[in-house]
Formats: sequence, C-alpha cells, structure tokens
Amino acid sequence: MTTKSSGFSLIELLVVVAILGVLSAIGISSYSGYIASSEKKAAENIMQQISLGQTEYYSGNGSYYSASSGNCSPTTITSTAIETNLLGGADAISADLNYEMCIQSHASNYMVKAKKGTCEITMTAHGTFTRTNC
Repeated sequence: MTTKSSGFSLIELLVVVAILGVLSAIGISSYSGYIASSEKKAAENIMQQISLGQTEYYSGNGSYYSASSGNCSPTTITSTAIETNLLGGADAISADLNYEMCIQSHASNYMVKAKKGTCEITMTAHGTFTRTNC
C-alpha cells in the first residue's frame, strides 16, 4: 500500500528559492540603475536653474558669477556659494542629490560642473551637456 504525501519536496523548494534569488538580483540591479539615472537628471535640472540664475546675475552685475578663477573643483563650499548667490539661498543642491557643483567663468561665458564620484557632468552657457564616466 502506497501513501501519497501532499507537501513539497526539498528539491522543489530549492528550485523556488533559486528562482526568487535570480529575480531579486535582477530587480536590485535595475533599481540601482534607475536611482543613478534619476540623480543625473536631477543634477542636470539644477544646472539649468543655475543657468537661469546666471542670466539674472549677469543682468544685475554685468558679468557672470564664478566661484573659482581657474578650473573649478566641485565641493560643498562651491555648491553652497552657488545656492547663496544664484538660487536665492534655496537648498537646491542638497545632500540627497549626491552631486557637488561649481561654476567656471571666463570672459563672457561660463561652464557649470557637477561631480559625483567619477561621474562628471558639464553644461555650457548654451545648455550643452557633456557626461564623463557616467
């Protein structure tokens, strides 16, 4: 006489756990890519706000605002200076963004630079973006 069990075997449970592991690994990597791309887009939006602030600053002062005289290096200090001088003191370049920004001005032109780790985004006064290591 044979009896029939109504449960799952160990092999069936291991297969289900393996499938769930693969699906979660794919989901986590996809989510990480989504977060990185949304941070880049947010940084580019703030850079465009900075460009509008530069236009207003130029109207009032006859020159563009610059946080550095030579090549700019984005830091918390330069980001705070940009917020104070161009964005009316708003906390637009927040710690949640994970990017630091600076402005390099020369003659009648400027360039906005944002950096996070090795990723560097630059925007010219004409609104052209260049991404390096992003």
